[in-house]
Amino acid sequence: MADTNLMIATMRKDMVRMGFTEMRTPAEVDEVFGSNATMLVAVNSACGCSGGMFRPALALALQNEKKPQILTTVFAGQDLEATERAREYFVGYPPSSPSAAIIKGGNVVFMLDRGQVEGRSPQEIADTLNAAFEEHC
Repeated sequence: MADTNLMIATMRKDMVRMGFTEMRTPAEVDEVFGSNATMLVAVNSACGCSGGMFRPALALALQNEKKPQILTTVFAGQDLEATERAREYFVGYPPSSPSAAIIKGGNVVFMLDRGQVEGRSPQEIADTLNAAFEEHC
């Protein structure tokens, strides 16, 4: 699937450069969620807070020594079915983009939602993620 929008393509490449594997279909989501490894699932977004705060925060957080074994992402508003399927695994959490979930043993053990991204600096968001990595990874 080629992206016709250069901005979206750039946002996807940013995530892949950081080490995230894209999930673009429901089958890819199910395959990744079938793992028992600790994973970080980032719900990417084209919104301003995603580009300005969320993706830079992820890059900072991933410099931490402790981090999830699997890094994966869906793109809200772009890969609709894959995003919907991923959100089915986020039991008890409303849809939010951008957002990041730490999944351990098939369960959400940490969720960072849009409300925890907006109005915060990338470093503040990264600090929140790093605390979660230390606790759950």
